[in-house]
Amino acid sequence: MQKKFITNLAFLLFLNLLIKPFHVLFIDVSWQKAVHAENFGLYFALFNFSFVLNIILDVGITNFNNINIAQNNHLLSKHFSSLVVLKLMLALVYIVLAFVIGLIIQYDYRLMKLMLLLGFNQFLISFIAYLRSNIAGLLLFWVDSIVSVLDRTILITISCILFYGNVLGRELDIMDYVYAQTIAYGTTAVIAFFIVLSKARFTKFKFSRTFTLMIFKKSFPFAVLGMLMACYNRLDTVMVERMLPNGAEQAGIYAQGFRLLDAANMISVLFAGLLLPIFSRMLKFKESIEPLVKTAFILLITPGVIVAVGCWFYSNELMEMLYGKEHIEEACIIFPILMSCFIATSTTYIFGTLLTANGNLRELNLMAASGILINVTMNLFLIPRYQAAGSAVSSLTTQFLTALIQVLIAQSVFKFKINYKLLLRLIVFITGVILINYFSKTFHPEIISEKHRWMINFVFMVTACGIWAFAIRMLNVKSMVRILKYG
Repeated sequence: MQKKFITNLAFLLFLNLLIKPFHVLFIDVSWQKAVHAENFGLYFALFNFSFVLNIILDVGITNFNNINIAQNNHLLSKHFSSLVVLKLMLALVYIVLAFVIGLIIQYDYRLMKLMLLLGFNQFLISFIAYLRSNIAGLLLFWVDSIVSVLDRTILITISCILFYGNVLGRELDIMDYVYAQTIAYGTTAVIAFFIVLSKARFTKFKFSRTFTLMIFKKSFPFAVLGMLMACYNRLDTVMVERMLPNGAEQAGIYAQGFRLLDAANMISVLFAGLLLPIFSRMLKFKESIEPLVKTAFILLITPGVIVAVGCWFYSNELMEMLYGKEHIEEACIIFPILMSCFIATSTTYIFGTLLTANGNLRELNLMAASGILINVTMNLFLIPRYQAAGSAVSSLTTQFLTALIQVLIAQSVFKFKINYKLLLRLIVFITGVILINYFSKTFHPEIISEKHRWMINFVFMVTACGIWAFAIRMLNVKSMVRILKYG
């Protein structure tokens, strides 16, 4: 099972590292530059608002289905037709609720239109996630890998046509970006639907009240967890936009700092997507999960430390490369704080996924509720005083505390022995990464122009950190080869 995890992870990472960084670092940034920080800030705040409500579209069905199909492949044909109908009904509830909440918080016509369209896109995203849970549950990871990048590939293509083809004959608006997303998500949803349809055997779509109640009962804990985690992960920009007089602009600046974290978290999400069905199956057959947990943790935490530390030392250079001089001073403060969250979120995606697969939803829900309390309380205090930077500090604190809680819960549930050797190696690794970053900043090759010198230093830093990871055996070639050969 470890071999399956490593080989499919490699293919999944290859596709996603090929497509998603280009989308985040070029397409998303180009759209923000084209429509300016304030307009993009409104979009970003409304996107996060629609994301928080996303749980209504899913009510825990995707995670429940992923585990269920992984353990019982034959249930795909039995459940698929009813769940598709249920997803459509939930979409209607979601749109109505989003409209009502929009009226309550006094969104104007333009914001309401944007929010409803983003809501429709959230339905498409949720539907794709459900369809992918069937594909992953069947352990068709190669197919799932292709579907995982299909929407971004289509969106990149449409965006390039709009940027360079001048087909609209006018300046681009934020609504153009949202329409392009709708086309990309819609196309991907149709293709994924027919892939799953080819694996399921049923005569017609149907609604079953008994089945729906059964699904709600079993998936409700997943739904609560998803809603709570979405709140403490995504409420920051909503609060920034609503609480400050210049909220839209501050939300846009926050988005500048958040963008690379979102890109980095895609890797963690991919890990979780592979690990959930694998953990579920291993737990069902009472296989030892500790080696896989350790492997996954090391594979995520090693680049996580390099990324987080590197962003503290190269914050100015990275932000200026992406956005020029616009709001650069504020973004450079927010960016490294948010990127430090990657270490915490990487930990969460390993141990949270394990606990989800094991059914420890009560503990996870209590953890997530604590996260919301911490996050909202800190935001109410910090945002009025420090604006978007205060929200970044709140997010960092929340992510690390909730990650620690999940590690402690997993240690208690599975009786993991504390690996002092690994902890010591991790401390040595972090210390080395900090020193490498410090010395890389002092390296000034005269043959390189000053404008591009930092890029050479950055590449040197990443390379040296990678070598350091292997030198102290944070990453071990022999053990990885052994997993591939005998796992």
